[in-house]
Amino acid sequence: MKTERRMLLAFLLNLAFACFEFVGGIFTGSVAILSDALHDLGDAAGIGVSYALERKSGGQPEGTYTYGYGRYSVLGGVLTALILLVGSLVVIGHALPRLMHPTQIRYDGMILFALVGVCVNGAAAFLTRKGESINQRAVNLHMLEDVLGWAVVLVGAVVMRFTGLAVLDPILSIGVALFIGVNGVRCLKEGVDIFLEKAPDDLDRAALEHHLSGVEGVLEVHHLHLWSLDGQTHCATMHVVTNGDPVWVKGAVREELEAFGIRHVTMELEREGETCQARSCHIERSDHAGHHHKH
Repeated sequence: MKTERRMLLAFLLNLAFACFEFVGGIFTGSVAILSDALHDLGDAAGIGVSYALERKSGGQPEGTYTYGYGRYSVLGGVLTALILLVGSLVVIGHALPRLMHPTQIRYDGMILFALVGVCVNGAAAFLTRKGESINQRAVNLHMLEDVLGWAVVLVGAVVMRFTGLAVLDPILSIGVALFIGVNGVRCLKEGVDIFLEKAPDDLDRAALEHHLSGVEGVLEVHHLHLWSLDGQTHCATMHVVTNGDPVWVKGAVREELEAFGIRHVTMELEREGETCQARSCHIERSDHAGHHHKH
């Protein structure tokens, strides 16, 4: 089953459960359940947006999107991570006052909803568990948050039913929120790094330059730039100084880069002794930068 289809099923499961909670909240008169229904409805909306962006990211290069639409997937991951962080802060904000003033819970109703919540969100988390893109991993983290949240409700409700320790509910909720928050920050940082065109963490620029300089016919490699389109497709541009056959050198360099997971390569070949006019990427900014002059 394609990952996109898994994300769609996760969205539909989350949306159906939110509707189920609305009905249950109205039927039982529980404001807590209605509040969580609103939370899950927001989750479903976030997952729906992520799914739409994931589908968009599969578009082929054309027109003004000459690199394709891969970063739409990254955008989905960033949005989902932000939703996770906001949700975690909201949970902590609601849980902290209850540490000082624990409130009693309707154990029977919460146990029933928690069982359904664990099953439904567990199925959604299972469907999205093998995501490769940032967006897919963020959606899976979102689903994991809901599973852990309902598992906490279930365990807490059962334990509190027999012990009366109502303070256990906010303690467990804060623990889950912190776990999700930390992972959400990591996912957000990964997405922002891609948008800022930071070199992928799994690529060592200095080591790569040294390795390429050892290729037969390559005298030096400089002006090397590394970035990633979507966290999976890595790109490189470089200047290669050579005294060998240009066609053979280009092929050999591309093969070496392929071994490093770099599949999109643009290189400029320079002959031995040739003066490079762009030795570094330092750009001098003038006071008139960005202004267009009419001729």
